[in-house]
Amino acid sequence: MSNRLSREKINYLSRQVLNVLEKVDQVDFLDDPNEIRLVIVKSIEEEMKLYESLDKKAIDKIQSQKKAIEEGSREYEILYRKYYNDELAKLGKLSD
Repeated sequence: MSNRLSREKINYLSRQVLNVLEKVDQVDFLDDPNEIRLVIVKSIEEEMKLYESLDKKAIDKIQSQKKAIEEGSREYEILYRKYYNDELAKLGKLSD
């Protein structure tokens, strides 16, 4: 269930974020725009790693069930969503 972004997509997103920030009057860059873009890239990559870790934890919990649960089944999807959201909640990323 990995939603891995390619390097090209991450670079594209970072340029889009930078373009939006450049249009905001209240934003003044104190560093070179490309340096800021690289920080945006790093932030996106770190966030993707976090969500990949949550994905792995949810899958590991499903696979640790005594009863085998077929990937792609309705039961699998429900458990995946529950376990993934549980992990998100632990991080304070999900508000109920």
